Amino acid sequence: MTDRTEPVWDWPDPFIHETRVEKQHIDDFQHTNNVVYLTWMAKTAWEHSKALGLDFGTYARLNRGMVVRRHELEYLAACREGDPVLIGTWITGNDGRLRLRRRFQMVNGATGEVLLRGLTDFVCINIETGRATRMPPEFVSTYAVTADVGGDG
Repeated sequence: MTDRTEPVWDWPDPFIHETRVEKQHIDDFQHTNNVVYLTWMAKTAWEHSKALGLDFGTYARLNRGMVVRRHELEYLAACREGDPVLIGTWITGNDGRLRLRRRFQMVNGATGEVLLRGLTDFVCINIETGRATRMPPEFVSTYAVTADVGGDG
């Protein structure tokens, strides 16, 4: 039996990465520093990509990668040292050409309280040149939309 409160996710079937707030994450206000949340979003996106079979080895072989164009974060509640944090992510947009969008939701794993909602827009680049370029077919099919969010497509 667990004392964990099951989170209520914004959309079904998120990819979930779990972490815990550690001492080095805490700022002068005694809660998790804002930059840490962004780091967790990036880590979760990368863990999801690897779980889908797109690791950096694949990126290098294809000479293509998805890089951040824009982040949007809405901080809703603080978390503190020792708190378990569940980070859910969904792919909510893929234009099949250049752009991909991910949504994120962070939840306190002990209480179920929503800590943050965010999104990241990515663009496909040629790794050698750093220039935006069309997604390879592997990205189009593997980064399929996992949640239908109006306006993200």
